[in-house]
Amino acid sequence: MKILFIHQNMPGQYKHLAARIAENEENRVVFITRRKNAEIPRVQKLLYETTRQPNQQIHPYLLRTEDAVLHGQGVARLLMQLRREQFIPDIIVGHPGWGELLFVKDIYPNVPVLSYCEFYYRSRGADMDFDPSQPPDIDAILRSRMRNTHLLHALEACDQGISPTQWQRSVHPPIFHSKINVVHEGIDTTALRPDENATFTLPNGEVLTRRDEVVTYVGRNLEPYRGFPSMMRSLPQILEARPNARVLIVGGDEISYGSRPKDAPNWREKMLAEVPIDTSRVHFLGRIPYGPFLDMLRISTAHIYLTYPFVLSWSMLEAMALGCVVVGSRTKPVEEVLRDGENGLLVDFFKPDDIARRVIDVLSDRDAFVPISQNARRTVVRKYDLALCLKKQMEIITSMIRKVR
Repeated sequence: MKILFIHQNMPGQYKHLAARIAENEENRVVFITRRKNAEIPRVQKLLYETTRQPNQQIHPYLLRTEDAVLHGQGVARLLMQLRREQFIPDIIVGHPGWGELLFVKDIYPNVPVLSYCEFYYRSRGADMDFDPSQPPDIDAILRSRMRNTHLLHALEACDQGISPTQWQRSVHPPIFHSKINVVHEGIDTTALRPDENATFTLPNGEVLTRRDEVVTYVGRNLEPYRGFPSMMRSLPQILEARPNARVLIVGGDEISYGSRPKDAPNWREKMLAEVPIDTSRVHFLGRIPYGPFLDMLRISTAHIYLTYPFVLSWSMLEAMALGCVVVGSRTKPVEEVLRDGENGLLVDFFKPDDIARRVIDVLSDRDAFVPISQNARRTVVRKYDLALCLKKQMEIITSMIRKVR
């Protein structure tokens, strides 16, 4: 099998899939990306560049579209080089989010394309109009429609798509639902197991264990899309009710989604100015290596996961696989996985008191929540296990290749 992956941040969602396919020496795996410091054994990496930045003088609604065209053009040049070298893949698998799949079918019209359908922007019913305190203005609404331009082109051109959750599939135009499969990338539940003997060392050298009362929160960056303000506003009540509780917060100060606060350098500093907390008990860890991150979740008593109606984070499923009691927002992506009182606890995204109350419940009687912890792991093993998800992905890929042979 000759398979071509395309993702500007290699490996992205293809970490396990690309590695698994490359294990077979009969396969040739090529990966087109912009990331220079990533390698996968037996995978040939090709780097592309964009020729320039988008023209800031064009209509602001079109800035993302032009940026996508520039990314697509950079990939197209590499594809034409591959064609000249007589490399014809059996299938192309890629993420359309940055425009990289825009021109794939123009270079390889007879090669099946499997597109990663992560999200499709909507002005209503998803992330944009979720927070009633920040209703979108007409410019934001019109811009969101144009933001889908390259996603729509890629969706029309691909042969099949994959979405990691039913809800993420649902936000795409209904006319395309029939060709979007729902398959998660997978969670390695063999490696991600609970460990009663796990420890986590704080930057000050203090060691925490499962015997401690530990509240955890994770985001790539600390920002409203992942409920950081609501989580912070819940802390004073938690810390007052549970004087021995410690809070571990993982995430950077940049912006993954949304925008920076207007009155502070970042959301962490903004919320620290608003919410009085004991910084000897609340630890901002920044971004930490994956191994310590897993150990932190293994010692967690209660894990807070909040999100807008948006892309579901891997971290929530990883926390569940590690046996965390997840206190999650009652929003569509979370509700697809969590059932309140069965494998997790659901709370109102906008109500810090609600979040605090459920966290305090868990800290007060952790033995009572052991069944929820066990059910959380059982859910991930049954529905999101890596071996199961890789099998489904490979079945889709094999079927697509057979159809054109």
